[in-house]
Amino acid sequence: MAWGGGFGGGAPMGGANRPGGQPGLPFAGIPSELQEGVDTILKTEPSRDPANETFSQIPAPSERARLTLTRLLLEHPGLMSWSAFLVVVVAVTGQLGPALTEIAINKGMSPGHHSYSVIIWAASAYLFVVFLGSLAQRSQVRASGRLAAKVMHHLRLRVFRHLQRLGLDFYTNEKAGVVMTRMTSDIENLQQLLQDGLSQFALQALTMVTIIVILFLMNPLLAAITVGIIVPPLFLLSWWFHYASEKGYERVRDGIADVLSDLSESLQGVRVVASNNRQIHNVIHHRNVVGAYRDANVTTGRINAIYGPGSLAIGVLGQAVLLGIGGNMVLHHTLSIGALVAFFLYLNRFFQPIQLLVQQYNAVQQSRSSIIKLRTLLETEPSVTDVPDAFELGSVQGAITFEDVTFGYDPDRPVLHEINLVIHPGETVALVGPTGGGKSTLAKLIIRFYDPSSGTVSIDGHDLRSVNSSSLRRQLGVVPQEPFLFAGTIRDNLTFARPGASDDEVNLAVDRVGLRELLERLPDGLDTVVHERGQTLSAGERQLLALGRAFLAQPRVLVLDEATSSLDLQSETAVEQALDALLESRTAILIAHRLSTAQRADRIVVIQDGRIVEQGTHGDLIADESHYAGMFETWASSGTPTPSRQDG
Repeated sequence: MAWGGGFGGGAPMGGANRPGGQPGLPFAGIPSELQEGVDTILKTEPSRDPANETFSQIPAPSERARLTLTRLLLEHPGLMSWSAFLVVVVAVTGQLGPALTEIAINKGMSPGHHSYSVIIWAASAYLFVVFLGSLAQRSQVRASGRLAAKVMHHLRLRVFRHLQRLGLDFYTNEKAGVVMTRMTSDIENLQQLLQDGLSQFALQALTMVTIIVILFLMNPLLAAITVGIIVPPLFLLSWWFHYASEKGYERVRDGIADVLSDLSESLQGVRVVASNNRQIHNVIHHRNVVGAYRDANVTTGRINAIYGPGSLAIGVLGQAVLLGIGGNMVLHHTLSIGALVAFFLYLNRFFQPIQLLVQQYNAVQQSRSSIIKLRTLLETEPSVTDVPDAFELGSVQGAITFEDVTFGYDPDRPVLHEINLVIHPGETVALVGPTGGGKSTLAKLIIRFYDPSSGTVSIDGHDLRSVNSSSLRRQLGVVPQEPFLFAGTIRDNLTFARPGASDDEVNLAVDRVGLRELLERLPDGLDTVVHERGQTLSAGERQLLALGRAFLAQPRVLVLDEATSSLDLQSETAVEQALDALLESRTAILIAHRLSTAQRADRIVVIQDGRIVEQGTHGDLIADESHYAGMFETWASSGTPTPSRQDG
């Protein structure tokens, strides 16, 4: 299928690894003196799975599952279990130090219990525990990194596949910057959480639980008093922080999406901004958008400023209580000095995880907001999708039928009203009429960018809703008013819909649509690099490339949406000559404001206010003094008609 506007099968960008026509010198092998070094490098290269990605308009059951952090992790149970085990090892080994300190004090330093060997044993055991914990932590960091990389890899592909399924209405209603935020900032938040935050969160939480268990084993009464004073206020403070920060981070995620969206729009329209001297207005508007994002961050910072010092104050209170009660117990010989020291060490370690949990909880809250945003995106249903029993469409003749078709982008405001139209195989039909009448909308229904609100659009008698979309679009060619070119070479853009096209087929397309003169002017011919969106080429040259792309795709049905409206007369002449080659033996729908293009059609259909008001040949419509006759008289009397924009 040929998609002049950027739809269709992907072709690899760049000219390398092609059977013919690749830029640069041919590969002559690796010199013998370098072969050993190459072999050494190849041995260290990690193995990678083959590229076996598939795509279907109907998502797999796993992609329909609700997006949650737990489900993301359970997709890799082995790595998750190993990482969890290592977290437990790190948490347990990290809490053996105070217990060994208590043994060293009570058994090696207390009056009547002087034993240098016990001190040496405790110190050696301490060093061994530290070494073991370091090894476990190293392995845990590596396991968490691998787990995060795998989860993010699959999540990025899942989100991208979903974006490919969504209909044009989604991209019409959603800002490009917001979509980019989902794929960048939101996923990066999750990556930071999975790579370090989640394991640290689990480690600190497990550390707190381990310390509480140890305290109760050492002295249940003292532990109950200490924990009873600390935990309730800490729980209430954390409960408040949870709800306050959740709203704050929701504002932060929305704020960064607005910033990126405004930035994207300003960069894409930089020429319009400069030509209309709107720089200062854009700066002011962007300042306001960034200001709203700043205010959201200030709010979350204020919440953190309350939670962090508050938890510290509770910790100091707990230490004061422990000193008073524990000291009294030592004086009455109901608690040993070593046990009191161990209690203090454990209590200090109890508050250290709390401070780290505050930091990690921020990351968890940000990631939770990102999960919600991504979940909302993934739960957005495509407006156009294949039915489960959609069949593969074979080679078509190109008969297109509209039966009582009504459609509106907003269901309450129809754009087309009860359209009945039959386009015969091989026939060229021009759609003309005032801007906003519904011409382009009619074409979008043929391409099945949208489905009609009521009625049926069929090809060769098959309702488009019952057909596999890929098999349909392989037989459609689209050349829009403003063709989209990708960063890559001329060859890449020509073969976008048919990456496997041979050199002979490419050269035939070049000659038939009149691209040869352009290629002879370019430094590297077909392998000349085209910059993003083809900005280094003229409008006429970009349009010829789009026509060449369509010709090379060999579609059975061709849709040309104002293909010449933005061109000068010389470029228009070249494009119209290319059209003659492109229209041969194909069903074609021409959307035209320039009536010189409409005159090339076998039949002209006049659309006004979403209805077909008349149709016939150019001569018949002129003779009938119809709507078309009035349009033609106005067009002819104006000399050179001015280009018009694509209508809805």
